Formats: sequence, structure tokens, C-alpha cells
Amino acid sequence: MKATRIFVVAGEPSGDAIGGAIMTALNRIGGGIVFSGIGGPAMTAQGLASLFPMNELAVMGLAELIPHIPRLLRRIDQTVNAVLAERPDAVVTIDAPGFGFRVARRLKGAGIPLVHVVAPSVWAWKPGRAAKIARFLDRLLVLLPFEPPYFTRHGLATDFIGHPAVEAPPGDGVAFRERHGIPADAPLLCVLPGSRAGEVGRLLQPFADAVGILARERAGLRVVVPTVPGVVAARVRAQVWPVPAIVVEGAEAKRDAFAASTAALAASGTVALELALAGVPAVVAYRVNPLTHQIVKRLVRVAHVNLVNLILDRPVVPELLQGECRADLLARAVGRLFDDPAARTAQIEAGMTVGDRLGRAEMRAGGPTPSERAAKILLDLVAARARLDGKASIGDKP
Repeated sequence: MKATRIFVVAGEPSGDAIGGAIMTALNRIGGGIVFSGIGGPAMTAQGLASLFPMNELAVMGLAELIPHIPRLLRRIDQTVNAVLAERPDAVVTIDAPGFGFRVARRLKGAGIPLVHVVAPSVWAWKPGRAAKIARFLDRLLVLLPFEPPYFTRHGLATDFIGHPAVEAPPGDGVAFRERHGIPADAPLLCVLPGSRAGEVGRLLQPFADAVGILARERAGLRVVVPTVPGVVAARVRAQVWPVPAIVVEGAEAKRDAFAASTAALAASGTVALELALAGVPAVVAYRVNPLTHQIVKRLVRVAHVNLVNLILDRPVVPELLQGECRADLLARAVGRLFDDPAARTAQIEAGMTVGDRLGRAEMRAGGPTPSERAAKILLDLVAARARLDGKASIGDKP
């Protein structure tokens, strides 16, 4: 029996985390899986030798993308050629549809199952994308419970697996505070300005300025900044913070920081959901290039950007976007989380509800984790394709 070979592509840290969890489950359930593709530390830890550095794909925004197009086109060619040379049993692309979908379209018709994890937000903007991706994908695995109908109506086999973020073990907040000399009663703010260089470039300064305002209002305020290794971590460490900031890297350190924190100020994205699942009240903020903002705001059809607010369909987590992403407004919103027990409780309870809807309730009942569900779907798909290929080979014999 030849080993199952799966080519996995992630384009940013959140996708790498999802990919790493699914790869772990694949190894546990299937055993002996050979991985190749593109990923970061989480996927590398599961045996992936990345074709090129994943951070080359972490570009977000229409205007921001333009200077990187020639390099991205070369990487698409390189990825497609690697898949065709290797002929894996399946190709799995994770989030980052700008890259993953271009690769998948090029591979359509090559006889390799094409699976994508994390649906594009067709419920938020560009609903016509659902019909388009149904033409080239074989399977779509989605993380939100309301997403499948948007794609099944176009004939795309779509499975709700839950969100792998619910699988993260709790951090040790007491040990974190002891390790860094933070008194048990000291207010600790967790600051997360993003995982992409562009995000950090736009959010780091207003976040630092907001910390300065909060520090003047609250004696003893401490700050922790979980970040990703590489250029982003270097930029965060180089920032002049108004109070001493503890900068940590890695998933375990991030979980410990969450468990120790009183409140958080975070870039919109997966990390904001992770904070909610960890029970950390937060304020979410974001800025994009003004040209990108003008284009996107005409297309967006939802009232919220934060997943907690979207899933619950109410504004539990404050969102300060674009022009509202100012130090004074950020400080005021975060300050309320320090001072208003009702606001803190509302967010903590909302995070528990969202966690149950995204798979935690089923896990408590002994059911599979989201990653295990994804792994089983992938292995079943590979097995079904192998059976079809075997029948075709038998039928071809004279």
C-alpha cells in the first residue's frame, strides 16, 4: 500500500493553525500521511517542508495587492507545477482564496480532488462567487453553521465542520503572570495588531497610542503583545510602547497570555474569535488602504465584521473600523471593559454561546473535533477516489 499524499496550502497564520490541526488529525486517524505544500510553523511541525515561505502570500486589500502581483503569479505557477509533478491524492487549500482558488482553477481537470477549507464570505459580499467556485472545487469545508446553503444550492458538496479554534487547550494565566512578575490584581491588556505586515503597519501606532491613554488613566497597567515570528515580531518589538510591553511568540505563549489578560485590543480576524472562545473581553479594530475601503464598503452586505457579532447577529464586541480606529476611541472602548462588569460578562457569555455553536458542545458530548471531522472527510474522499480509479483500471484491461 502506497502512502497517502496530501498537498496542503495555507497563506497566513490563521490558515496555518487550521492546517496544522487538520494535519495532526489526519496523522492520528489515517497514519502515515505524506504532506507537501505551503505553510507555516504549525504545519511544519506536522512534517511539511514548505515550498516557499508562507508569509509571501499574506497580502490583504485590493490596493495593497497590486505591487505584489508579479511575485504572486510566479508562486501560483510554482505551486501548480509542484502539484502536477507530485500527483498527490488530494489538494487542500485553506482560506486565502486569492491564492488558493487560482491554484485550484489551474488544477481543475487534472484528476486530483480539490478541497478548500474556510468558505469565502459570500454572505457578506460578492454572492456570485459561490456559483463560480462550485465550478472548480470538489468539496468545501466551512467553519460557520449558516454557510452550507450558500454553496450547496450551486451543487458544491459542502460540510460544516465547526471551527478548529474551539480545540485549543486553555492557557495558564496564573503561571504567565508569575513568570513575568505581574501581580494577580494588576490590569493586563492583551494587544494584537495583526499577523500581516500591512495590518501591523496600519494598526500598531494607534494601538500603542491607545495604550498610552489607558496607562495615564490606570496605574499599574501592564501590556502583553502576542505576535508571530519573523518580520511582524521584529516590528512589534521595535515599537516604542508607553509602558513596558511583554512580547511573546508562539501558540502556547499566546494562550497563556489570553488566560492572564483582563481585556484585549485586537485586529479584526480569527484572533478576535480566539479571544472570545478564551473568555477575554475585547475591542476589535481595523484599517485598510482608503482606496480599498471605498471599494469594499459599496459591496459589503453585513452589519458586523467580527465573527462573534455575525454569529449572534448583535453587536456584543465593539468594532472600531477605518476612521473610528483612533487612539482616543480605542482607549475609551477598552476602558469600559476594565470598568463595566456588565460589559465584560456580556462578552464572556457570548463567547461561550459561540463556542458551543462552533463545535465545543459536540466535543463535550464525546463527538469529533472540527479537525477530526475534516480529516475523516478528506480520508473518505481519497478512499472513494482510489476505489473509482481501481474500477477504471480493471475496466481498461483487455
